[in-house]
Amino acid sequence: MKNKIINIIITAVFALIYFYIAIPAINLTSPAFYAYIIAILAVYGLLDLTTSIEMISRRKVEFKFNTLLLIPVIILGIIIVNFIAAPIFNSKAYANRITIDETGDFAKDIKAVDFKKVPLLDKGSSQKLGDRTMGEMSDLVSQYYVSDLYTQISYNEDIVRVTPLEYASIIKYFSNRKEGVKGYISVNSVTGDANIERLDKGMKYVPSAFLNEDMMRHLRFKYPSTIFGTYTFEIDDEGKPYYIIPIVKYIAVGARRDISGVIVLDPVTGETEKYDTGSIPNWIDHVYEPDLIIEQTDDWGTYKGGFWNSIFAQKNVTNTTDGYNYLAMDGDIFLYTGITSIQSDESNLGFILSNMRTKETVFYTAPGAEEYSAMASAEGLVQEKKYESTFPLLINLNNRPTYLVSLKDAAGLVKKYAFIDVQDYQKVTVSDVTLGIEKASTAYLNEFNLVDELETTSSEIKISSIKTAIIDGNTVYYIIDDAKKKYSASITVSKDILPFLNVGDNIKISYVEGEVNTIKEIITE
Repeated sequence: MKNKIINIIITAVFALIYFYIAIPAINLTSPAFYAYIIAILAVYGLLDLTTSIEMISRRKVEFKFNTLLLIPVIILGIIIVNFIAAPIFNSKAYANRITIDETGDFAKDIKAVDFKKVPLLDKGSSQKLGDRTMGEMSDLVSQYYVSDLYTQISYNEDIVRVTPLEYASIIKYFSNRKEGVKGYISVNSVTGDANIERLDKGMKYVPSAFLNEDMMRHLRFKYPSTIFGTYTFEIDDEGKPYYIIPIVKYIAVGARRDISGVIVLDPVTGETEKYDTGSIPNWIDHVYEPDLIIEQTDDWGTYKGGFWNSIFAQKNVTNTTDGYNYLAMDGDIFLYTGITSIQSDESNLGFILSNMRTKETVFYTAPGAEEYSAMASAEGLVQEKKYESTFPLLINLNNRPTYLVSLKDAAGLVKKYAFIDVQDYQKVTVSDVTLGIEKASTAYLNEFNLVDELETTSSEIKISSIKTAIIDGNTVYYIIDDAKKKYSASITVSKDILPFLNVGDNIKISYVEGEVNTIKEIITE
């Protein structure tokens, strides 16, 4: 009896320590909960077994039940329950985890690109700018490091990435815990402006804190049965920082994952607010994790025709392509990824846009190149420089879905922009970043005569200045008229007229209006 009490005490101490360190959700659908229970049973069972062996060595004892025998029973039970909940019996439920509107019209739904609002900086470039900015802060750099979160958000009509500072070590935590983490970094994804935003009161409940100020431990003690998803860091419209923690729900044990709401944590005070998915504040951009949206979209494409169709006939079975990016529209952040057939034939059937806050998802039919083929096409034009392409941004350029990528050198610096037509990845142009993104887009449209659908204006102008430049092997003429308006014209517009124009000549043109008007045609009598 004495040995049994000692075993129970040791097991209880182990359970408390294990819970404090691992902080599993006390929830019957959580895999971590069963790992916790099995660990406790294993510890007690081993202690009990050791006691029994010792007693056997002294005298004969009868066989008695050992908790170790419960472990395979629990594992078998989980396997059976999850098998019953598997797609073979529940294909419709898996397919319906996400609702996808298949009537999307790209030209109508997606606004024409505004290059002043295009997030050209990817996460890698943002990290370099953030690290550089942090390195300039001598009072902070020795005590904190920059988190690699870099959440892309829509903030007061700007597109920015934000990421918190974290304690550099346990020693730095104890020496700074009174004041907390003193700020976060914001990087404008359009302009590249990077700043340290210092806080009047430091953030105390952060992932790099220890003991009860560890963010996830603080949340676990407040919500012992809640299953937490992958957290993000965001700021509200006033620039106040928050951690956003999705609330995960499962069917069976760890199956058919979805999000039922979020917990919003104020890392300065430790206060929290819990919201269900129908009442989440508009300033929050990231509720659904990208991998969850992709997982549910794959299930939609795989099982919408039934489980056996996904195995044998595979009629209309689709999957998402590898990789994704974000698109900012109307104050929200959307996940973009391509949709391809199950055969993975390097071509897309179209793509989805999914609102990261509401999970509203639309499929747009746009047969064409999948993203990595487009990236390879852009890299192929500068293969001698060994530049690497970023994952494409999807934009509406002249009512056509178009990939826009940045090409980086070995140091991670953006050297060129490339435009690739989604429907035909052979239509690709590469331009130096020094020319600017708008001129690069104009060169692309002109080279492949893709400006035909744009509204044009006809006018007669008098040339006051004319200059030429060679852009990626093409001669481009830059004209200023006597009204100080600027025009550009590729040699492909009229190779028989443009080379012979001089200052003072009068010409009649058809052009597309812009900051620099694009000449579409030189009209001759």
